[in-house]
Amino acid sequence: MTKVFINGSSGTTGLRIRDRLQKRANITLLSLPEAQRKDVAAQAALAGQADITILCLPDDASCAFMDALGGAPCKVLDTSTAFRTDDRFAYGFPELSKQHEEAIRNSGLVANTGCHAAGAIALLYPLLTAGVIAADMPLSITSITGYSGGGKKMIADYEADNRDTALDSPRAYAVTQAHKHLPEIVKVCGLTQPPIFQPIVADFYNGMLVGIPLHPSLMRTPLEVDGLTALYRAHFANRPMIRVLDANPEPLIAANTLADSDVMEIFATGAGDRMIVYARFDNLGKGACGMAIQNMDLMIGR
Repeated sequence: MTKVFINGSSGTTGLRIRDRLQKRANITLLSLPEAQRKDVAAQAALAGQADITILCLPDDASCAFMDALGGAPCKVLDTSTAFRTDDRFAYGFPELSKQHEEAIRNSGLVANTGCHAAGAIALLYPLLTAGVIAADMPLSITSITGYSGGGKKMIADYEADNRDTALDSPRAYAVTQAHKHLPEIVKVCGLTQPPIFQPIVADFYNGMLVGIPLHPSLMRTPLEVDGLTALYRAHFANRPMIRVLDANPEPLIAANTLADSDVMEIFATGAGDRMIVYARFDNLGKGACGMAIQNMDLMIGR
């Protein structure tokens, strides 16, 4: 029986992880009394009794927890942004390479991916490691997400009876190019400059569609849609949680098609010298709690 402490189980991601792990016969969930849930010393003490602790806390609280551990040999999977570029933590996206998967298996500290970042990195990493594009290639990313990606406050805003009519339409945000997922995209992919990144939140609960335009004239090895499809299929071969679809799979591509799924779909669209590659998944699934549970299972040897 594996003992799991979900530290911060009242947020959107934490609640989903708890709900899913409660249904598993091989998992025992540890928890603190209500009065001690924000007591960092109590959190660290309980982590010492767990086989693994999953942090579902704000960045500052995750950092305070790690400080309280003081180097104690506890397995920690963090779902915040705090440690995704920290070399002490393995990056929690096992399908990127065998090296990433082994690092997750063998590390006591793993940083779960960000949702927007998961889609962008899934699209860019295979192209960069194959040498199809250069690390200094100018890139732009558009990512459409359901409003659950904004956490409790955004969910409450969207689901309020008297909500602002501006929420009826898609909204661009993080327009100053300082989105918190950009640093991990740059580091994990080895980019020499950040992409232009346009996240958009829309009036649906969960689901995500990340798109990156590509032009063969900017590639080191020019590919069209069939070549891109073949490259992605080779890179993600035998990875059941990532499906590579045929090129131009649908005339209308919806961002919420994979809501409530842990699968990610990758596909190329366009023709000739104008193409967009897409990653479609659930921001709360492969982009958050689904990925966290997958990483947890690797860390505990399942």
